[in-house]
Amino acid sequence: MDKVFSARVDESVVERITGLARQLRTSKKSVIEQAIAAFAAGMEAEGHDDVFELTSGAWRRPESPAQTVRQARAAFKRSMARHHR
Repeated sequence: MDKVFSARVDESVVERITGLARQLRTSKKSVIEQAIAAFAAGMEAEGHDDVFELTSGAWRRPESPAQTVRQARAAFKRSMARHHR
């Protein structure tokens, strides 16, 4: 099933997509889908297909998850206590 996707892009990009669609005698949707597929294939060919390697690395924290939760809860409690004074 197709989904509606909305994004603000530069006018020159829209014109380029439209021009490519006319030149290839296809839809703008097809141009965008093919461009994304080609971009993804290029990323995979370069070895950039590991999403965990590309993200910020938050899972590589030096502390345990329990310690992270304790610290977050303590910060939240301090914040709430400050507003109740």
